[in-house]
Amino acid sequence: MIKRNKASISKCILHKVGNKFNSTKNAFSEQVIDFEEISYDLILPYLLRPFTSLAESYRFNHHSNVDLNEINSYSSQLLNDDSNFVEVSKHIVTHLFEQSNSAQIKTGDVIVCMFHDIQYEDYQTDAVGIFKIENKSHFFQTYLENGSYDIITQKGIATKKVDKGVLILNAADTEGKIVLSVDNNNYDAQYWIKSFLNVKYPDDSNQHTKNYIEMCREFSKEVVQPQFGGQEQSQFLSKTVDFFKENEVINIESFKEEVFEKEDALQLFEDYKKTYENDHNILIRNQFDVSEIVLKKQKQKIKTEIKLDTNIQIKLDVDAPDASAEYLERGYDEEKKMHYYKVFFNEEG
Repeated sequence: MIKRNKASISKCILHKVGNKFNSTKNAFSEQVIDFEEISYDLILPYLLRPFTSLAESYRFNHHSNVDLNEINSYSSQLLNDDSNFVEVSKHIVTHLFEQSNSAQIKTGDVIVCMFHDIQYEDYQTDAVGIFKIENKSHFFQTYLENGSYDIITQKGIATKKVDKGVLILNAADTEGKIVLSVDNNNYDAQYWIKSFLNVKYPDDSNQHTKNYIEMCREFSKEVVQPQFGGQEQSQFLSKTVDFFKENEVINIESFKEEVFEKEDALQLFEDYKKTYENDHNILIRNQFDVSEIVLKKQKQKIKTEIKLDTNIQIKLDVDAPDASAEYLERGYDEEKKMHYYKVFFNEEG
């Protein structure tokens, strides 16, 4: 997460990236963009806005030596000395081009920028920004001709959101440079994050919180709901969120004692955790600090709904872990030969 109040752009250039799979070529600019005031005032927030709400960051990765990571190398060059900015920006686009290994990889505009005074946490820093614009929008342009106004349709870059973007900050921790990335066109999850940037999540509270809640969400969907039903699934998710809200430090043993009442469900959870770690190639920590930013983001992804085959849905509040047990009763009607839910309440909202 960054703040852009005092941020500025010192150098910016635009190139075109092709796709080697369908024989479209790159097209390079030879000079940086000389912004008019209006254009500058529009493009600065357009490029940086997506990064103001990011909760997670990345670090560069490489199978042998992280210094050989291409984008890590190019960004380091620019952050140390941007006198060769134009040529290095071309290398960045060429590297992006080399990752277009399928027809679905889109061509587009690539913007490379040098930013200054971006606030990250409690300090200000410089950054290299790389942005790929894949989708353009039609807009109407009015003009006056022979005393009358007319309209033509043109195509350009919409200023609402960036398709793909990365900020490489001139700041690092023990795991390397801090990298922030957005991808609003996830047609190929490997293309931007893995192939072009080659980044990984750092070993921090953000990632531990994300890993654990995502595992719990998948466990509720793949195990709890099929075996115990929608009510038990919603209770489990609500208890999980409540435990994270009530504890600054998560201890897995305490979590299991608090959340699981049935021994068979606990054993299923422990078995699922081992399988999940192997399948996703991650290690779920036994104890870690809670990231409130990630918790808030992950909570929005949790859906506590009971969907019935009679076209009725019961929506439960994820922030009320005891409501389902107290006010929702499940049973079976022998006459109709159907399951039912009985809901208790005082007033309709």
